[in-house]
Amino acid sequence: MDQNLYRKRILVNRIGITLSMFAMCLGLFVLLWILAVLFKNGFQALDLNLFTHSTPAPGSEGGGLANAIVGSLMLVGFATLVSTPIGILAGIYLAEFGDTSKTAEITRFMTDIMLSAPSIVLGLFVYAILVAQVKHFSGYAGTIALSLIAIPVVLRTTENMLRLVPGSLREAAFALGAPRWKVTTQVTLRAAKSGVITGVLLALARISGETAPLLFTALNNQFFSFNMNGPMSNLPVVIFQFAMSPYDNWVRLAWGGALLITLTVLVLNILARVFFREKITG
Repeated sequence: MDQNLYRKRILVNRIGITLSMFAMCLGLFVLLWILAVLFKNGFQALDLNLFTHSTPAPGSEGGGLANAIVGSLMLVGFATLVSTPIGILAGIYLAEFGDTSKTAEITRFMTDIMLSAPSIVLGLFVYAILVAQVKHFSGYAGTIALSLIAIPVVLRTTENMLRLVPGSLREAAFALGAPRWKVTTQVTLRAAKSGVITGVLLALARISGETAPLLFTALNNQFFSFNMNGPMSNLPVVIFQFAMSPYDNWVRLAWGGALLITLTVLVLNILARVFFREKITG
């Protein structure tokens, strides 16, 4: 009886491992297929004009994505400037000062909701409270929408990294007479620096390719513009519009823009892993 039970467990274990390996291989195959098609079509669109010329008019040849690249950099850059201090400070509060606070409990609950909320919902929220009130799209609205996506990522990562810092490190600093704010900023936060940077980079990777919230906030602009108070060109929306167009030139530029975003997200994820590894080994 025991031998039969053992054989049954071995069989079930092998079936489970086989199914898991099959699922992994299937996922890798689909992922590599997507990347192969993306790189094949994307590299054909990479040239100097892609980075120096603005988006072309419908039906015209040539052109590039310079205005969309600059617009995306501005939107993501301002969103990072807004979300990073808010997320880090809120994460510090939750990890160091909000263990038993009702406010901290509500903040964690709202953070979980924002992390799981579809980005289009956040875009519609900004559209309702800002765009619909001022009667025009703007880069500022796009920045707010992207910030709402990035803040929970930075906040939760900062809190988790600070909680990984050994309590003995804090106790040693307190024993030397250091006030709590100095222990938090110069001891705990410094020890978790790599993890916090990792959270910021992950938030950057998250918002770099977001399209839905920008459709309701920044929309698009065919021309080169630094005016954040008006419609702002950006790569995700340009890719969305160009990929569905009947013009071959626009479709080619859409592949090039998709490759740029993919490479950007890849680099950010590699940097995040490097910083996280430094934190673990340190």
